[in-house]
Amino acid sequence: MSLRWRFIVILIVLVLGLIYTLPSIPKIKNSPLGKFLPDDQINLGLDLKGGIHLTLGVDVNTALKNSLAQTGEDIRDEAREKGIFVLKPQVDNSNTLTFTLLKSSQANDLEKLIKKYFPMLKILKKEVQGEQVKYFLSFKEKYKEQQIKMTLDQAVKTIRNRIDQFGVAEPDIRKQEDHRIQIQLPGLNDPERAIRVIGKTAHLEFMLVDDNVDLEKAKKGILPPGRKLYYIYRETPSGQETKHPIVLIDTPVLTGEYITNANVAFDSFGRPYVSLSFNARGAKIFERITGENVNKRLAIVLDGKVYSAPVIQEKIIGGRASITGHFTTDEAHDLAIVLRAGSLPAPVKILEERSVGPSLGQESIQKGIFSALLGGGIVILFMLIYYGFGGLVADIALIFNLILIMAGLAAFGATLTLPGIAGIILTIGMAVDANVLIFERIREELRRGVTARKAVDEGFSRATLTILDANVTTIIAAIILYQFGTGPIRGFAVTLTLGILASMFTAIFVSRAIFEWWLSRKKEVKSLNI
Repeated sequence: MSLRWRFIVILIVLVLGLIYTLPSIPKIKNSPLGKFLPDDQINLGLDLKGGIHLTLGVDVNTALKNSLAQTGEDIRDEAREKGIFVLKPQVDNSNTLTFTLLKSSQANDLEKLIKKYFPMLKILKKEVQGEQVKYFLSFKEKYKEQQIKMTLDQAVKTIRNRIDQFGVAEPDIRKQEDHRIQIQLPGLNDPERAIRVIGKTAHLEFMLVDDNVDLEKAKKGILPPGRKLYYIYRETPSGQETKHPIVLIDTPVLTGEYITNANVAFDSFGRPYVSLSFNARGAKIFERITGENVNKRLAIVLDGKVYSAPVIQEKIIGGRASITGHFTTDEAHDLAIVLRAGSLPAPVKILEERSVGPSLGQESIQKGIFSALLGGGIVILFMLIYYGFGGLVADIALIFNLILIMAGLAAFGATLTLPGIAGIILTIGMAVDANVLIFERIREELRRGVTARKAVDEGFSRATLTILDANVTTIIAAIILYQFGTGPIRGFAVTLTLGILASMFTAIFVSRAIFEWWLSRKKEVKSLNI
């Protein structure tokens, strides 16, 4: 490539770098020039912008229990279509599915059905009780692992959908060991409300009410198997909230995973409630449940709290339901958000909560900028004193390098963190490191007595391979850090990678073009200040 085309490439890269860097400067972004610049700008991480850090624990055991309970209902429905009748399946605390086959003569047919349509199940044991057979089943271990992974993946996706409602730039949401999820939300304006929405499991369950249980005994803990005591909260005309005991069959007949939409609506008295719509499968299940339990009560339970328990008057077709309670408009709106974004597949618990104030973040920015300026200033001064003209070329390449790093962060929508600033400071040293290798090689050639033009050519040619080898290994390490690190570590890896790529371009391409341009201006160069 000719020298002229090299400078054209350099000019194009420099202009693009400035175009993407300038929007991150507030004064320029808000100026008339800002209207002509891209919207992309550098996002600040939690440690620089302030915000909240949460660690959630996911109750995967409950998710497995609910999935197993629904599988039991599916077995009953599938068996009924083939003339095989089983009593209502139940799931105990050890995540074992039990149900009773009415006719032992149909045992082989039932087991073939389970093997064909429900291969994820294994039969632990069966007990013959006269003409009946009681089965004990559980999920296979491999399927359990898949379900747990799916539960965590769905939880991450659901939480991300909810956070998007708040417009948080670059939230960091990731899975951790022991069924935990880490969330970092930089720059939140209303962190308390976000915590409420994120922490709300929105684990919606429809459970049948057992009105035959003695409530006084239930309050003392005397309950039949498979039953659990809850409380339903009501508001008196004077505005006081009262709670009333209610006993539910502890296996949900339907969960919120089938919800397709949720909206705020108002009754004839102007009180807000949440209207729900189910998908085709959920509508079918809801229709069957209401058809089989006419004149019974169906409780709507959200995050372990009973909101209402209406009597089923008739089979409900169309897959629509509603959650009524003593909501404010904001509470109903937030509930609709989390249900519409998706019900979490299992309850979650906030294990850790930390807030970073914006003033602390501003202090980190100021110290980081000061460190970068101080380190860069020392490097620039050293290069000028030690390498003369070569040092001036290296300093020009260094400034170009910083522009490219900032432009890359903005263009890719990356998040700048405090370790990211440390990565930038590190790349300042690494950027001139490549020039040092080249300059020392040029000095060696000059000491051998070759001409300046030949020394420059040999210095760049022979040092390039060494620079590539050294930087590629560092990039590999940065990729590993990005893949397995948490938010701040990933920020460090991003800035380090961008810095290395930019430094290779500026050291090998830009610096050489400047040297060749300077040499081309002189017919004969006897010495070189380097």
